[in-house]
Amino acid sequence: RVSAIYRGQWGSVTNPYRTTGLSFDTRTSKNIALGVQLQNQSAGDGGFNYFNANASFAYTGVKFGKDDNHRLVLAMQVGVLNRSVDQTKFKWGEQWNPITGYNAGNPITETFAATSATTLDVGAGALYYDASPGKKANLFAGFSTYHLNKPQDPIITSSSTVLNTIPMRYVLHGGLSFNISDRARIIPHILYMQQGTAKETMFGTYAELNVNEETDFMIGGYYRFKDAIAPFAGFNWKNFIVGLSYDVNASKLGNMTRNVSSFELSFTYVKRNGTKSIFDYIHCPRL
Repeated sequence: RVSAIYRGQWGSVTNPYRTTGLSFDTRTSKNIALGVQLQNQSAGDGGFNYFNANASFAYTGVKFGKDDNHRLVLAMQVGVLNRSVDQTKFKWGEQWNPITGYNAGNPITETFAATSATTLDVGAGALYYDASPGKKANLFAGFSTYHLNKPQDPIITSSSTVLNTIPMRYVLHGGLSFNISDRARIIPHILYMQQGTAKETMFGTYAELNVNEETDFMIGGYYRFKDAIAPFAGFNWKNFIVGLSYDVNASKLGNMTRNVSSFELSFTYVKRNGTKSIFDYIHCPRL
């Protein structure tokens, strides 16, 4: 499977947030799955950039219950992350003169320990899902932790260990796949993330309609608590999956961004083996 994604956020502001990602994963005959992920994020007038490259390893052989239809996937991710800023693009209060205005030549006392830094990054997670056929509802749930090794942030100059450390990020999600018929299902889903003092909760649902052995459609939406509504739609045709979503600001932030929110486009190619129906192929939930 190969996936690519692009997200543009708050296009009405100068130098808006942009995220691009590319990933590849494959499974072996030994209950092992391997993957590679590249992601780049940039934002702001200060040239802030966040890039991470990871290799992932997953063990899919934990099966239990009747006919081994209950599955547990254990995974680990190891890679590097790079954070950088362009100090020459910053404007500081010390460079403003109350009479003449801004002067880039005015000296500043602000300093960076570094303007670019690369560190090791480690993460791990687990996913449970019920792959039992013929049930009205199949449960799935997962948990993951990022920055397990608590990588240091050399860009920040501080004697505080807390400020110099990138905090761990926790992700918890779960949902149910309700099988309405042989060709339709509805999947409510909730996602919670926390990193340091930052928290985010999303919940919503989407429907999936199987048109034939080669095509299905998806439509739904999510609500990001106290922030935005995110409707999305997509389709799956043969080996290709295309998705499009758009965030609609539901907070006061919409006044600053002139109600120009965020859009996201994803494209996935999946090489399928030994199956005809898309519904038969996808045992684990599409997240």
